[in-house]
Amino acid sequence: MGNHLTLAAAVFPIFLLLAIGAGVRRLHWLQPAADETLMNLVVKILYPCLILGAVLDNAAVERMENLLVAPVLGGLTVLLGFAVAALVLPALKAPSPAAARTFVFTVGLFNYGYLPIPIVQQLFDRETLGVLLLFNVGVEIAFWTVGILLLTGISPLKGWKQILNPPAIALFTALILNFTGLAALLPEPLLRTVGLLGGCAIPLGLLLIGATLFDSTRAVKDAERRRWRVPLIACGVRLGILPALFLLLAILLPISPELQRVLLIQAAMPAAIFPIVIARHYGGHPETALAVVLGTTLVSLLTIPLWLSLGKLWLGL
Repeated sequence: MGNHLTLAAAVFPIFLLLAIGAGVRRLHWLQPAADETLMNLVVKILYPCLILGAVLDNAAVERMENLLVAPVLGGLTVLLGFAVAALVLPALKAPSPAAARTFVFTVGLFNYGYLPIPIVQQLFDRETLGVLLLFNVGVEIAFWTVGILLLTGISPLKGWKQILNPPAIALFTALILNFTGLAALLPEPLLRTVGLLGGCAIPLGLLLIGATLFDSTRAVKDAERRRWRVPLIACGVRLGILPALFLLLAILLPISPELQRVLLIQAAMPAAIFPIVIARHYGGHPETALAVVLGTTLVSLLTIPLWLSLGKLWLGL
């Protein structure tokens, strides 16, 4: 019981930041006009600094068992999510093909950044955080290729452009500095500056996500709010079936302890939030994406500590 409360305490501040983001939006302290500027700051400066701070001179990310296996496993877990979500489509009774595709896309993609990173920082070590960032490379590739093709039928060649983003460039730069030995030569004041900037990435990102969720809930029609089938089935898959499968992979596969921890954290995650935006941009069904995201995110406040407790017990962590 004590361990479960400890895990719940580690998760609670993350959801509190989301709630504060929604609150400052409701109070008009954070205006929608500022979102793009702040998100650019997060994605192009703060998040890359977080990655540099976690990966530079990190022995765990230099080991081939993590460097090669983590991205592959990241991509495969996304594909597994898409496959399981597709299997339950008959029970969904989706109102349109766009809604069905959006459901599979949104349920299949777990939250791989702004929720798991602070949890890893609180529960594990810097080595595990570095491996998580490697894992996320594979997630990004599956997201922008197979995911976009699944959602829209558009050629995944467009998605490849999104993979070459500032966080990815920061990761590859850190890996090059590590393998060339140049990371050890970086001046301490520079590293401290990078650390300070990186420490701002997750809190600011979560505030912006909370504000975005608040905007999205206000935009949903009352009729859509009363639809219970989508969030119910989404929670069953994303927070029930898939966590068990992820943990089974962590138990059966010959992977490093760091990668086991990453699979444990990702197993407990709700659906990613970004598919709401993607569904709007690529002609999906935003209402379905919103129902999946809101449903799984709210329920995950209860299920994340549960899965983390069970997973740590089963994996012997």
